[in-house]
Amino acid sequence: MRYQRRMDCFVYVLGTIAGTRRLTYVGWTNDVDRRLTQHNAGKGARFTRGRTWVLLHWEACADRRAAMSREWHLKRDRAFRKKLAASLRAPGRRGRTVQKSHKRRERSARNTS
Repeated sequence: MRYQRRMDCFVYVLGTIAGTRRLTYVGWTNDVDRRLTQHNAGKGARFTRGRTWVLLHWEACADRRAAMSREWHLKRDRAFRKKLAASLRAPGRRGRTVQKSHKRRERSARNTS
Protein backbone atom coordinates (compact mmCIF):
# COMPACT_ATOMS: atom_id res chain seq x y z
CA MET A 1 0.00 0.00 0.00
CA ARG A 2 1.44 3.34 -1.03
CA TYR A 3 1.55 6.27 1.32
CA GLN A 4 -0.90 9.00 0.27
CA ARG A 5 -0.34 12.51 1.51
CA ARG A 6 -3.52 14.18 2.71
CA MET A 7 -4.41 17.01 0.35
CA ASP A 8 -7.00 19.64 1.03
CA CYS A 9 -9.43 19.84 -1.84
CA PHE A 10 -12.12 22.38 -2.54
CA VAL A 11 -15.32 22.50 -4.53
CA TYR A 12 -16.16 25.90 -5.99
CA VAL A 13 -18.95 27.61 -7.88
CA LEU A 14 -18.09 30.44 -10.28
CA GLY A 15 -20.53 32.89 -11.80
CA THR A 16 -20.65 35.30 -14.73
CA ILE A 17 -23.16 37.31 -16.71
CA ALA A 18 -23.29 36.58 -20.44
CA GLY A 19 -25.74 38.89 -22.17
CA THR A 20 -28.99 38.46 -20.27
CA ARG A 21 -28.07 35.05 -18.82
CA ARG A 22 -26.40 34.33 -15.50
CA LEU A 23 -24.08 31.35 -15.87
CA THR A 24 -22.47 29.16 -13.22
CA TYR A 25 -19.61 26.71 -13.35
CA VAL A 26 -18.84 24.04 -10.73
CA GLY A 27 -15.42 22.47 -10.29
CA TRP A 28 -12.92 21.15 -7.76
CA THR A 29 -9.30 22.05 -7.08
CA ASN A 30 -6.46 22.10 -4.55
CA ASP A 31 -6.07 25.90 -4.77
CA VAL A 32 -9.18 28.02 -5.37
CA ASP A 33 -7.36 31.32 -6.06
CA ARG A 34 -5.02 29.73 -8.61
CA ARG A 35 -7.90 27.99 -10.35
CA LEU A 36 -10.00 31.17 -10.58
CA THR A 37 -7.00 32.97 -12.10
CA GLN A 38 -6.64 30.16 -14.64
CA HIS A 39 -10.32 30.37 -15.62
CA ASN A 40 -10.14 34.14 -16.08
CA ALA A 41 -6.92 33.81 -18.12
CA GLY A 42 -8.64 31.45 -20.56
CA LYS A 43 -6.67 28.40 -19.40
CA GLY A 44 -9.48 26.65 -17.56
CA ALA A 45 -12.24 24.47 -18.90
CA ARG A 46 -13.42 25.31 -22.41
CA PHE A 47 -16.82 26.48 -21.14
CA THR A 48 -15.16 29.16 -18.99
CA ARG A 49 -12.95 30.66 -21.70
CA GLY A 50 -13.62 34.20 -22.87
CA ARG A 51 -15.62 35.20 -19.81
CA THR A 52 -14.78 36.94 -16.55
CA TRP A 53 -15.71 34.79 -13.58
CA VAL A 54 -16.24 35.59 -9.91
CA LEU A 55 -16.18 33.14 -7.02
CA LEU A 56 -19.70 32.64 -5.66
CA HIS A 57 -19.19 29.72 -3.28
CA TRP A 58 -16.55 27.26 -2.09
CA GLU A 59 -16.40 24.33 0.29
CA ALA A 60 -13.44 22.46 1.79
CA CYS A 61 -13.44 18.68 1.41
CA ALA A 62 -11.38 16.02 3.15
CA ASP A 63 -9.89 14.48 0.01
CA ARG A 64 -10.14 14.29 -3.77
CA ARG A 65 -12.85 11.66 -3.74
CA ALA A 66 -15.07 13.73 -1.43
CA ALA A 67 -14.49 16.85 -3.56
CA MET A 68 -15.41 15.05 -6.76
CA SER A 69 -18.52 13.61 -5.15
CA ARG A 70 -19.61 17.02 -3.85
CA GLU A 71 -18.95 18.55 -7.29
CA TRP A 72 -21.23 15.93 -8.84
CA HIS A 73 -24.02 16.82 -6.39
CA LEU A 74 -23.63 20.60 -6.81
CA LYS A 75 -23.78 20.28 -10.61
CA ARG A 76 -27.19 18.67 -10.25
CA ASP A 77 -28.51 21.13 -7.64
CA ARG A 78 -29.83 23.75 -10.05
CA ALA A 79 -31.88 25.52 -7.38
CA PHE A 80 -28.75 26.17 -5.30
CA ARG A 81 -26.77 27.42 -8.31
CA LYS A 82 -29.65 29.62 -9.42
CA LYS A 83 -29.82 31.15 -5.95
CA LEU A 84 -26.07 31.89 -6.09
CA ALA A 85 -26.32 33.33 -9.60
CA ALA A 86 -29.10 35.69 -8.50
CA SER A 87 -26.49 37.60 -6.48
CA LEU A 88 -24.59 38.52 -9.67
CA ARG A 89 -25.00 42.07 -10.98
CA ALA A 90 -23.93 43.52 -14.29
CA PRO A 91 -21.16 46.06 -13.73
CA GLY A 92 -22.45 49.64 -13.87
CA ARG A 93 -25.97 48.58 -14.71
CA ARG A 94 -27.59 50.23 -11.71
CA GLY A 95 -26.38 53.72 -12.63
CA ARG A 96 -27.47 53.46 -16.26
CA THR A 97 -30.99 52.43 -15.29
CA VAL A 98 -31.38 55.46 -13.04
CA GLN A 99 -30.13 57.80 -15.78
CA LYS A 100 -32.51 56.42 -18.37
CA SER A 101 -35.54 56.81 -16.13
CA HIS A 102 -34.41 60.34 -15.23
CA LYS A 103 -34.17 61.33 -18.92
CA ARG A 104 -37.66 59.98 -19.55
CA ARG A 105 -39.04 62.20 -16.79
CA GLU A 106 -37.32 65.26 -18.28
CA ARG A 107 -38.74 64.53 -21.74
CA SER A 108 -42.25 64.02 -20.43
CA ALA A 109 -42.05 67.26 -18.43
CA ARG A 110 -40.93 69.18 -21.53
CA ASN A 111 -43.74 67.75 -23.66
CA THR A 112 -46.46 68.77 -21.20
CA SER A 113 -45.32 72.40 -20.83
